[in-house]
Amino acid sequence: MSDRIYLSPPDVGQLEEDAVVAALRSGWVAPLGPDVDAFERELAERVGVAHGVALSSGTAALHLGLLTLGVGPGDVVITSTLTFAATANAIVYTGAEPYFVDVLPHTGNMDPSLLRIALERLRDAGERVAAIIPVDLLGKAADYTSILAIADEFEVPVLADAAESLGATHRGRAAGSFGRASIVSFNGNKIMTTSGGGMLLTDDGDFAERVRYLATQARQPVLHYEHTDIGYNYRMSNLLAALGRAQLSRLDEMIARRRGLRDSYKSLFADVEGVEVFGTVDDEHDNAWLTSILIDSSVTGWTPGDLTAALAADRIEARPIWKPMHLQPVFEGARAELSGAGDHLFNAGLTLPSGSASSDEERGRVFAAITRFVS
Repeated sequence: MSDRIYLSPPDVGQLEEDAVVAALRSGWVAPLGPDVDAFERELAERVGVAHGVALSSGTAALHLGLLTLGVGPGDVVITSTLTFAATANAIVYTGAEPYFVDVLPHTGNMDPSLLRIALERLRDAGERVAAIIPVDLLGKAADYTSILAIADEFEVPVLADAAESLGATHRGRAAGSFGRASIVSFNGNKIMTTSGGGMLLTDDGDFAERVRYLATQARQPVLHYEHTDIGYNYRMSNLLAALGRAQLSRLDEMIARRRGLRDSYKSLFADVEGVEVFGTVDDEHDNAWLTSILIDSSVTGWTPGDLTAALAADRIEARPIWKPMHLQPVFEGARAELSGAGDHLFNAGLTLPSGSASSDEERGRVFAAITRFVS
């Protein structure tokens, strides 16, 4: 096993091993099976919605969610510029155009005032906005109270990208329960994992059934293979769902460990001028998936890159906050409403090891390396 310390490695143990072995021995090895059905029920119940559809990735959930909303060529979909590429890529898969909106500087989530400007601009130009995809950054739910009110005013459906925020809440309501539907991710680095995988969550039974149908190659309910729509091979395997069920039973424990680690980072940087732990306003409702710091180099005398290099010398991973989509070469020339907040967070931000599986020895290594550097 490598002695390198990663940002967010999987937190798995004997419980997960036993669950996967049991699923393997049950004979349900191929996609679908009793663990998939149970995982969908259990996660939907945890989030507080009526339906879950377990899929091969969060990206697949975004893609099928957009298709079910009727998004297609000629449409515009508004999303946050500060996100992983999967959010924007899923829009492009449908043939629609992504339109990027900048973020609030204290959360990194979609700025509702800029969302309104984008909707007004597109309405005045006579363009169809087919969906809005807010993104919950680094485990903190977006301001859905404001975003949903604006979306309702303009009669545009919301598909919430809660890939990073499972276990978080907004005003007492669980992340993953907002909009026409929400998606979550179980990638290997997420708060809980199924190795790869994701789920679409919704209260709309027809919406869930359409996603389930498209995810299973759009097969008609006849004995022979009959297809009237283009479908996708996007369903989750029973083995991975078994892993997910074990992880879900430990979700609160894993969130608590990440929050404890974030609190330790707050203490570590409390007396370091020019450094603040990012996103800590109202962070008792955050799942603390990843902890990032913001560095004012004019005060510290060192940059995020300098600290990254020092940690790398000790085999400790650190990484900038997401590079905004409007700065990505693949989206050069894309339309956007910008304030500069996303650019600032990318330039000043640094994400530090945040995993719930980290040992006391690993945490000690990270803190010692940071202390040596800032001293």
